[in-house]
Amino acid sequence: MKPFRIAVFASGSGSNFQALADAVQAGKLDVRIELLVCDKPRAKVVERAEQAGVNVFAFKPKDYAAREAYEADILRKLEEHEIDLIVLAGYMRIITPVLVEPWYGRMINIHPSLLPSFPGLHAVRQALDHGVKVTGVTVHYVDGGMDTGPVIAQRAVSIELDDTEETLMERIHRIEHELLPHVVQRISQDKVRLTGNTTRFEEGRGEDHESK
Repeated sequence: MKPFRIAVFASGSGSNFQALADAVQAGKLDVRIELLVCDKPRAKVVERAEQAGVNVFAFKPKDYAAREAYEADILRKLEEHEIDLIVLAGYMRIITPVLVEPWYGRMINIHPSLLPSFPGLHAVRQALDHGVKVTGVTVHYVDGGMDTGPVIAQRAVSIELDDTEETLMERIHRIEHELLPHVVQRISQDKVRLTGNTTRFEEGRGEDHESK
């Protein structure tokens, strides 16, 4: 039986890539990480992928005339590797319709806030600046907007009085590293349904969660 193949897109250190790879290694995630796509060839995540034996497509955006041009190359790589799901995990590039339209419903992103609060860059800093008491982590489908796609799953993280951006981000990362492999596993098992702007996510303990 053909394994469920994922492509991870990342731009930086790749801690969420590592969390996925570790979950696969531990037998907690029954997928194959087939491809890493990275827009920074010297990023730490490239080294992580090579150590894990994962194929890498690393490119420099400045070598292309437009975003659409390198996304056309990415599309060819996804087809070549028979990818079933794209996982954006710290990928810091705007996604155009060239990629979004053919992959809608098969592309997810992880974001360090409880969307729709604090979309975009510096979500943890935004939460601290606004003085909210709770933030969190969201995994959602990608629809081409700025963190606007249908929510699949969320987990809350309380903000402490003495939190800095670094201490809060550390706790958020711990939740990300648990939630992302869990969501990918449920998608690979066909336990996540997307209908219009509504998702139904089966946790695996008998309860379903519906998000809009």
